[in-house]
Amino acid sequence: MARKKTFSFAIVHMLVAFGVVYLMTGSLALGGAVALIEPAVNTVAYFFHEKVWERWTPKGNNAPNDAMAAP
Repeated sequence: MARKKTFSFAIVHMLVAFGVVYLMTGSLALGGAVALIEPAVNTVAYFFHEKVWERWTPKGNNAPNDAMAAP
């Protein structure tokens, strides 16, 4: 199930990127290029973000993220 959700989110992400750039420029080519390139670059950026986050997170902090931690 998680794979289907991840795939559907990737499609939504690409469609949003395409739509925003197309509306701003009127260019199908530019919209298509951004829809493909931006998610790829964002994925690489996220990988490095996670590496930095792991380094800065105190050891023993097993909470998935601050928003999910108990009050």
